Parts: sequence; structure tokens; C-alpha cells
Amino acid sequence: MPEISRFYGIIIAMFFDDHNPPHFHARYGGGKVAIEIESLRILEGHISPRALGLVIEWAAQYKNELLQNWELTKNNLTPNKIEPLK
Repeated sequence: MPEISRFYGIIIAMFFDDHNPPHFHARYGGGKVAIEIESLRILEGHISPRALGLVIEWAAQYKNELLQNWELTKNNLTPNKIEPLK
């Protein structure tokens, strides 16, 4: 699972050839969450509300890059790194 970004202790990653809908995974502390890229809704999992807010803020800024990375990973290609939340 390639890491595509890391900020404030949150790790953002995508799996190669993952199932639809297009989504990414975030890990923080002991929690994990999968978030749909288009709607930014939680597909599964749980992380703290504070961390989730940061992840959603970041994903809203980089939605196009996330969708491009989804296409890369669907074709078993390494996704690009995305800037962290600042």
C-alpha cells in the first residue's frame, strides 16, 4: 500500500488495484478509515474527529490529484506523492 502523503501523524495511502468506488485510506493512531474521493464520505472505519477533519480538509484541496492517483493504482502503477496539509 503506497503512502502518498503524511501530515500531523496521519498517513494517507492507496492500495494497488483496489475496489470501486475510488477512495483512499487514512491511518492515525490505532484507527483506520477509507474515504471516497468524489464525495469525501467515510466508506468504512473510524479515526478521531480531529484527525478526520484534517484528512477531509486535505482531500478537498487535492481531489484531482487523488483521482489521478486512483487511476495509476488501478493500473498497478506507483501513485504520485501529494503535498501534506500545511
